[in-house]
Amino acid sequence: MQIVLITVLSLMTLGLFFSFLRFIKGPTAADRTVALDTMSVIATAGLVLLGLMFDRYIYIDVALIYAVLGFIGVIVIARFIEKAL
Repeated sequence: MQIVLITVLSLMTLGLFFSFLRFIKGPTAADRTVALDTMSVIATAGLVLLGLMFDRYIYIDVALIYAVLGFIGVIVIARFIEKAL
C-alpha cells in the first residue's frame, strides 16, 4: 500500500510541475486558466489522498469545498476573458 501511495504522490507532483510550467509559459490567458484549473484539481486530489492516508475524513470535506471554490474561480476568470475579447 505504501508503494502505491508514493507512486501516486510522485505522479501528482510531476503533473503539478508540468501544469505550473504551462501556467508560466502559456501564450494566452486561456492556457493559463486551464493550467490553473488543472493545478486546482491536482490539489483537490492531493487533499483526498491525504485524508485517506491519515484516516482524517475532514480533509475530504475541505477538498470538496476547495473544488467548488476552484470551479467558481475558473468561471469568473472565463467570464472576465470573454468580456475582454
